[in-house]
Amino acid sequence: MKNKLVKEEFIEKYKFAEDEIKSNNIDWNVLNSIYEDFNVYKDTYEAQADFISNTLRTHNKIHSVKSRIKDSERLIEKIIRKTSDRKEKYGEKFQFSVDNYKEEINDLIGIRVIHIFKQDWENIHEFILDTWKVIEITANVREGDDTKRFEELDIEIQSRKSGYRSVHYLIEFYPTSQRVIAEIQVRTIFEEGYGEIDHQLRYTHKEIPEVLALNLLLFNRISGSADEMASFINLLNKNLGEMEYRYEDILDKKEKEIEELKKKLLKFEKER
Repeated sequence: MKNKLVKEEFIEKYKFAEDEIKSNNIDWNVLNSIYEDFNVYKDTYEAQADFISNTLRTHNKIHSVKSRIKDSERLIEKIIRKTSDRKEKYGEKFQFSVDNYKEEINDLIGIRVIHIFKQDWENIHEFILDTWKVIEITANVREGDDTKRFEELDIEIQSRKSGYRSVHYLIEFYPTSQRVIAEIQVRTIFEEGYGEIDHQLRYTHKEIPEVLALNLLLFNRISGSADEMASFINLLNKNLGEMEYRYEDILDKKEKEIEELKKKLLKFEKER
């Protein structure tokens, strides 16, 4: 890991950065201070990410958990990219600093939670609410998805043309005296598969070719259908299990009744 960012190397790698730095009057020395500060805290964030991940792994509906700490260089890239947005929000005098970046950048710690069946989400949702202080929840859905349950729970809904689906939680905690916000993303195993492939394609293309975009849309529908089918199979399995239990219970009761009748007949014959 580099101790300092070299401006020329950074701008060569992130072509947009030079114009953004000039137009928003960003001080390169401040960016370097943020870079150095974040590197000091990375080990602490790693420990916190492990703690959050291990807590989530205790839930029996969670299939797997992944975690990552934001790359230091990508943090600076995001700060440059988000400065104009924050100026619109807070006013033209706003600048990122060592004192405010931990509160303004919400994904310094990123946790991804994978579950198998769609209907398991609500149990995981309740677990997260009971375990941490949640400051924001966003349900990312595909246009046309059923959002009734999210609306009932008063969860913000964001419609994604790309077909990306995932419920995002921002939780807050204090690994030091300064507040840190972590992001937990919850999605099914099929949503994870689609999301990873979509991300890879978008990361390698400035603009996705139409033929890829159309096939991604088709793949999104297939993965969505697979999610629905998995949930239906799970529900069917539960119903069959309940029916089998009831059937065995009825047989058990009948056998006991037969045994009782046999005992009564035997007693009657002895008394004759």
